[in-house]
Amino acid sequence: MSDQRFIIEMGMGNDQYGQDYQKAARRAIEDAIRHSSIPLFDALDLDHAAMRVQVTVGVQNPDAIDCAALTACLPRGRVTVTTAHGGLNVTNPDSGNVIVIATAAVEAFLPHQG
Repeated sequence: MSDQRFIIEMGMGNDQYGQDYQKAARRAIEDAIRHSSIPLFDALDLDHAAMRVQVTVGVQNPDAIDCAALTACLPRGRVTVTTAHGGLNVTNPDSGNVIVIATAAVEAFLPHQG
């Protein structure tokens, strides 16, 4: 039985002064899920444990991300977090400060019924 995606949310997060990729990634995930409400589970009496959640985080330095720690950002489902080269680093030419920007895609899947 294969899973079927029923939601995808996108988010963006940044760290303006610490060049902390982990903080930017966490904020991107929180941004993606902050606007989501899934009444489907209550309406159909579904267990949240049936949901598989796949998170992809894009940053300029994917090796700086602790994917296991980011799974705690997702309150429901069986979560997997992966990274990809993406996001953006922006340098202030006056101060040299680097702003780290992360993007996140949060996808939710349920077993295909049919």
